[in-house]
Amino acid sequence: MKLYEYLAKDIMSKFGIPVPRGSAADDPAEVERIAASIGGEVVVKAQALVGGRGKAGGIKFASSPAEAREIAEGMLGSELKGVKVEKVLIEEKLKIDKEVYVGIAVDTRKARPVLIASGSGGMEIEEVPEKEIVRRLIEPPWGLEAFMGREITRRLGLNGPVGGKVADIIMKLYHVFTRCDAELTEINPLVISDGNVVAADARLNVDDDALYRHPELPRVEEGTPTELRVKSMGLSYVELDGDIAVMANGAGMAMATLDVLQRYGGRPANFLDAGGGASVEPMAEAIGILLSTKPKAILVNIFGGITRCDDVARALIKVKETVGFPVPVVIRLVGTNEEEGVSLLRQHGFEAYRTMDEATRAVVEAAGRANPWQ
Repeated sequence: MKLYEYLAKDIMSKFGIPVPRGSAADDPAEVERIAASIGGEVVVKAQALVGGRGKAGGIKFASSPAEAREIAEGMLGSELKGVKVEKVLIEEKLKIDKEVYVGIAVDTRKARPVLIASGSGGMEIEEVPEKEIVRRLIEPPWGLEAFMGREITRRLGLNGPVGGKVADIIMKLYHVFTRCDAELTEINPLVISDGNVVAADARLNVDDDALYRHPELPRVEEGTPTELRVKSMGLSYVELDGDIAVMANGAGMAMATLDVLQRYGGRPANFLDAGGGASVEPMAEAIGILLSTKPKAILVNIFGGITRCDDVARALIKVKETVGFPVPVVIRLVGTNEEEGVSLLRQHGFEAYRTMDEATRAVVEAAGRANPWQ
């Protein structure tokens, strides 16, 4: 679960990490009031779970409360990288002498938390040259010890009182990481100005499987309306920018299907894992949702184990009889109750392929024809 910046900062401040004065709002009049209470120049930041907000126009400065309100009126309700902005964060504008990056993530290859730091803050860490990045693996039995924080700051060239403050924030960031069961927590940039150190931006991603241990944490539902609708059905769904809708059973099968589609020149419109053992009703509803996205074709790729091929066939038949298929639907059906499933499909005018390669070639060819939605 990803938290908005204002929520991440609220949590970090409770752990003693300094953050700018400010507050979030969803109403321009409230934005103006907050800006007036801060005084001086402020920054208005769109609260959207996307990276690169500054470059996308989601971070703007205002020299007066009236200007802050005007900026908020333009941001609220708009889309930032395809995500609707429903809140903005209004904060004091910070004077910046130096920007630093600090973050803690899970190194999945080494099964350890890793502390990452760089003297090049204020930019995406992926864009920072490797030679400018400091990494330190953390052994879970001992955790992050104080001397490690001091070592990191020295390697960043930060000494004296400022180095001590940064080292202290690093330790507190690790406490946020462990106590919130985080997958990632970062401050970018950590701003140094006149001897003070402040978290100008913050990010906190919490492990979904650990949320039951944290009733105190806010809940954030991330995703488009379609993604959230499919999620409520207990299925995994991610929207993509292609035009061939895909349903497969199993995450590995779904990812392999997307790879093969692209290999043959197709553009997948989504990732949909129908899972194992899904019944006729949710499968039929999921196929209906795929149709609602107006693809050029649909590929159903099922290797039946727990999922029964006859249930998949009945789901397809139900959709055909209720709403119909205005676009080509290509089916690969192999596994449990395969013969019964294929027989049902043929009785209702469908054909089924045995291999993913054949089905993928067929759906790419079908999608290359005229678009029925135009």
